[in-house]
Amino acid sequence: MRQRLTLLGSTGSIGVSTLDVVARHPERFTVFALTAHQNIDKLAEQCLRFAPEYAVVGSATAAASLTEKLRASGNQTQVAYGAAALVEVSQGACDTVVAAIVGAAGLMPTLAAARAGKRILLANKEALVMSGALFMDAVREHQATLLPLDSEHNAIHQCLAGDSVIRGGVDKIILTASGGPFRMHDLASLADVTPAQACQHPNWSMGRKISVDSATMMNKGLEVIEAHWLFGMPADRIDVVIHPQSVIHSLVTYQDGSMLAQLGKSDMRVPIAYALAYPERISSGVTPLDLTQLTNLTFERPDLVRFPCLGLAFEALKQGGIAPTVLNAANEVAVHAFLQERIRFTAISSIVCNVLERIASSAAHTIDDVLAADTLARQYALAEINKA
Repeated sequence: MRQRLTLLGSTGSIGVSTLDVVARHPERFTVFALTAHQNIDKLAEQCLRFAPEYAVVGSATAAASLTEKLRASGNQTQVAYGAAALVEVSQGACDTVVAAIVGAAGLMPTLAAARAGKRILLANKEALVMSGALFMDAVREHQATLLPLDSEHNAIHQCLAGDSVIRGGVDKIILTASGGPFRMHDLASLADVTPAQACQHPNWSMGRKISVDSATMMNKGLEVIEAHWLFGMPADRIDVVIHPQSVIHSLVTYQDGSMLAQLGKSDMRVPIAYALAYPERISSGVTPLDLTQLTNLTFERPDLVRFPCLGLAFEALKQGGIAPTVLNAANEVAVHAFLQERIRFTAISSIVCNVLERIASSAAHTIDDVLAADTLARQYALAEINKA
């Protein structure tokens, strides 16, 4: 039987790459539902090609527009809109949910997939950063399967090859980071960075929000928190190294001195194909690396003066409770303000730091605790922006 896929965030870079892999293997996969917030033209193209049973968009206006486009072409995909519809297709008649919505908006549909016992391919790291133990408890309680799509966590999953972090002799996991576009910039010049500059990632093609997060290294900080929950590793056994070439996607070190690394081109189709077919391997459409052309692989420790967001993420992980939720919410608001040119690039980390200091960390016993912390952090972040 073919896997029936719900793809949350199908018009983003992860969604497009996923559908590219899916199209290469029509005997393995069929599409149950596609979702997008407002990129109606792209979603219509995808619906016409993959003929999902459902498509979900962000508003009634977008739904009407999509329906009109599809019916004009004879497509009968059912169109719905809103948060409740996202939850419905995540727990509906699909086998696998690809969670690729950016930010906190992806939490509830991804959690719904876990509670429905689905196979979840996780690219929406914020869902796990925000809800941490609650999310992992849902995965275990409902016997869901959780596989990481982020290239770094996917690499760790491959390197561990089923080894238990506790019993398998694992010493540390090491996340690699490109360092983004400003790794070598003069520190004084960072205050004048524009959104266009921040979105020009040297190695990866990504959306605007995640590109800014890569430039501040907040993205790597969120990945540290994600790795803690995915692999059961404490903060002091998670390292980050800057690897500008983005050839080695992450590593695992073992107590006997061994070090395993996963290498590949900077193309998200590789980890996507791995997760889609796991435990088998299928073609991703990406040609292997030519090792004879790898003349210069370098590594360096991240500078926390240049990248304060990475230090803030480690601190939030150590605090625990709602602190990672606060970190993520404040960052989302600050990045949005930067992309609107309301604040400077260097203000992102200052705003996140100030919000973390204002909200005392406490336990998150329920998802309502998480959502309340998210709302409060956003209010405080907006207040900080308005003062700037």
